[in-house]
Amino acid sequence: MNTEQLHWFKASHSSGGGGERVELSYAWRKSSYSGGEGGECIEIAAHPTTIHIRDSKNPQGPQLAVAPRAWAAFTAYATQ
Repeated sequence: MNTEQLHWFKASHSSGGGGERVELSYAWRKSSYSGGEGGECIEIAAHPTTIHIRDSKNPQGPQLAVAPRAWAAFTAYATQ
């Protein structure tokens, strides 16, 4: 796994006092249909309960999170 593609964040259950904490990361991936020219593209990170979606040109920007069932419905519709 390429660690440059990982986006680390502090777990919501970690204390804010600077003590012990857990840092988590998602493994982001682009569609195989994405070109290498850096055009408009999204990346996803799949988790068993949530699919995270972000703009590949702005990885630190806002993310969309949807249920796997909603993502499956979207991709089925988008590929029609």
